[in-house]
Amino acid sequence: MLRGIGTVAFSILVMYVLAKWLKADAPISLLLGIGTGGCGAAAIAAVSPILKSKEEDTAISIGIIALMGTLFSILYTVIHPLLPLSDSTYGAWAGLTLHEIAHVALAAAPAGQDTLAMALLAKLCRVFLLVPLSFFFMFWMKKRAPRNQKHQTQIEFPLFLIGFIMTSLLGSYVLGDIIPARVSEIISNFNTFILTMAMVGLGLNVNLGALKNRALRPLIAMTITSTLLSVLTVFTL
Repeated sequence: MLRGIGTVAFSILVMYVLAKWLKADAPISLLLGIGTGGCGAAAIAAVSPILKSKEEDTAISIGIIALMGTLFSILYTVIHPLLPLSDSTYGAWAGLTLHEIAHVALAAAPAGQDTLAMALLAKLCRVFLLVPLSFFFMFWMKKRAPRNQKHQTQIEFPLFLIGFIMTSLLGSYVLGDIIPARVSEIISNFNTFILTMAMVGLGLNVNLGALKNRALRPLIAMTITSTLLSVLTVFTL
């Protein structure tokens, strides 16, 4: 858990510094820092309403996270045989540094079930931090409001979190042994369909001209941040 906290804090702080240095788009860079340290698109979706982010910024950030996470997970798979790491250590490394659960699974599954289990455990520690991270940014946005407007500042509570917490609890303690495997598979496929529709909806809000002009520097900053996170983590495991 402490390493997960370190991953989140490191990613956000390094992205902030690099964004300042590169003069990158600040809202997109912040969302990318949160997504890199947390749980990718889910973290971005959770904090976007809190930060009052534009839909275009959210869509751009999620697209960059998906792209970079996929590239990094493929790179991990390629270099794994070259690294002097045990399977469990490699799994922890993937879980602590890759962006999405799907990316973690992609990188860890070829190394075996034990590696995948370790990777998912490490990743889920970061996923759990989505709740306190969201509350932190709610507090931060409230404090940032001008003093004479604080009583008027309305921070939208992320309803995403309610569903996240409820389904996590139900899946872990109530429904895990009740729902047949076939039904779980149908629900999973339906979830994939809904997520795909959501991504399409976000994509429709993206202006390609704005993407070219605003996304390049945040992309560079995120690439550097993700690389530093990967290198520093692997040497401290």
